[in-house]
Amino acid sequence: MEHNREFSDVDINNGSASGASDDEEEEEVPAPGTVTLEHENDLFVSAMTPSEVHRRISASNLEEVLTDDGDYFIQIVVSDPQKVGDGMSSYLAYKVTTKTNIPKFKRNEFSTLRRFSDFLGIHDLLVNKYLRMGRIVPPAPSKNIIGSTKVKMSPQQTEPGTPINQEWIEIRRAALERYVHRTAQHPVLRVDLDFINFLESDQELPRAVNTSALSGAGVIRLFNKVGETVNKITYKMDENDPWFDDKITEVENLDANLQKLSSALKSLTSSRRELSLLTGLVAKSAAMLSTCEEHTGLSRALSNLADVEEKIELLRSEQANSDFYILAEFIKDYLGLFTAIKCIFHERVKAFQNWQYAQMQLSKRRENRGRFELANRADKLDQAQQEVEEWQTKVQNCQQQFDDISSEIKREMERFELTRVKDFKANIIKYIEVQMAHQQQIISYWEAFAPFAREIV
Repeated sequence: MEHNREFSDVDINNGSASGASDDEEEEEVPAPGTVTLEHENDLFVSAMTPSEVHRRISASNLEEVLTDDGDYFIQIVVSDPQKVGDGMSSYLAYKVTTKTNIPKFKRNEFSTLRRFSDFLGIHDLLVNKYLRMGRIVPPAPSKNIIGSTKVKMSPQQTEPGTPINQEWIEIRRAALERYVHRTAQHPVLRVDLDFINFLESDQELPRAVNTSALSGAGVIRLFNKVGETVNKITYKMDENDPWFDDKITEVENLDANLQKLSSALKSLTSSRRELSLLTGLVAKSAAMLSTCEEHTGLSRALSNLADVEEKIELLRSEQANSDFYILAEFIKDYLGLFTAIKCIFHERVKAFQNWQYAQMQLSKRRENRGRFELANRADKLDQAQQEVEEWQTKVQNCQQQFDDISSEIKREMERFELTRVKDFKANIIKYIEVQMAHQQQIISYWEAFAPFAREIV
């Protein structure tokens, strides 16, 4: 079934001193969950990288895009999925059409072709740049290995560029469109240079090989996720800001209830599709019965009943589609967003761990300096003092990074709450209007059938 689509508006090292003897310093083991870097100076890079990312957007332009005054807009449509190539090396390409008046873009309207891995690639780029800053990066759709394999093994199209009409491809297309829409809704992500290049460039993007589910990078990501999960379970942060305690509890409760709603919507969609099939069986049975019925009036009524049931079958199918695309997939997207929110909260915990670890290392360096002073080790004292100063700077950088991500998360959550309420309102109203239209159509079908039933004598 075709759907009418409109534009959518949018490591810290162990800190060992090179000049100290083994018997003068204890063996230092990184704190659980801290990020391990190869060199001490990497801590400065770790703490300062988010600021460097900020510089990619000028201060004046950032102020403009953060002002939600309605002057700027961006509309994106993902359409026309088409198979490129043949066999296991083939892939699906999608036409991405953009309309915008944001000055960062070179043109106001443009289109380009992007494959699924390109969407995953731009998501990874945005996550690598903005997650540690505390920004909510909308999740990209997950892979469907079975569906992809079926398309790869399907016969080559007779005409290149002909759209492929398969249900799971439409589901993926819609998911990709919602993904770029949510990314474009973010006032900072939508003017990111990589995201602009993804939408605007006519050239093929570098192959995002690390997005493959069966690649070595995929296995590494899996192990990293296991490590992150263990760290989340084993490490409990001493929270000093009650706002974060309240917000984390709120997010957990919303996520749990949305999980239940998502499960109920899946059952509703499945039941509605089953009802559509059963209604079709009723239509066929009524049609067969009308052909063998000798009573003229009853035969005519049964024939019209079959027509009505056949029309209602199509309506039930449309209702199931509205259940799925308007509500079920919408809730699924927000479950992904809540996962992204949990990730930024965990990034804050990691920043706190790095800060605490740096403080611990600073204390050890001060203890070493004190021992050298008591032992009158002038040859070691200068180096010990230098290490103390270095770790003091690192502590300040880590504390600043923790304060920055805490402030950024609060701003992001405020923006997210406003967007969430608006999205839920719009989707619920749209769903109600569609359901009312379907019910009114069903009423009109039965009203048209009633005279035939009354004619039976």
